[in-house]
Amino acid sequence: MSELTKGERTKQKLVAATGSLLRRQGFHATGLSDIVAESGAPRGSLYFYFPGGKDELATAALEAAGAEWRTRIEAVVAAASSLDGAIAGIVELLADDLEASKFQHGCPVAAVALESTSEPVRKAIVAHYAAWEVTIVEHLGKYGIAAAPAKQLAVVALSMIEGALILARVQRSKAPLVTVGKALRAIVATMSSPTKRRDE
Repeated sequence: MSELTKGERTKQKLVAATGSLLRRQGFHATGLSDIVAESGAPRGSLYFYFPGGKDELATAALEAAGAEWRTRIEAVVAAASSLDGAIAGIVELLADDLEASKFQHGCPVAAVALESTSEPVRKAIVAHYAAWEVTIVEHLGKYGIAAAPAKQLAVVALSMIEGALILARVQRSKAPLVTVGKALRAIVATMSSPTKRRDE
């Protein structure tokens, strides 16, 4: 694998800094000067690599955060032998990450979604949640859950987990996530479809 160029490293620093700030303080509280200070990148490089300014940076940061979390969650799901275990593993991953940040790092997408933003940023948020719904439905299908109930459960699961992340951050406690994890596991336990993963 080739090493990143200086420009690519600078872009990554700016995107990573934006993502971190969005998780901590949201879109409107994050200024370009904050991003420059957080990243350590030269100020002139921001508009050079991101001529669209904060909107373009926020979109890139949301896409990067989604890709990073998808990789981490996919690893947890792949290691689980049952849907119950997959849910427990995902909740534990989210709870531990939040606790490790001293309850400062919420979901960057949720933080921005709660604010009034530009159309490009809104579309990035819509695409993010849509992609997660598709991913959840696909995985539920592997555990034998039909498409229609899987789509409903995907919306319920996303809503519950995003809400639990907000409560956990405010309360500085993993308890809301733990509670939601138990509730989701109880929901899937009532479904008639088997919850053991199908071999592909």
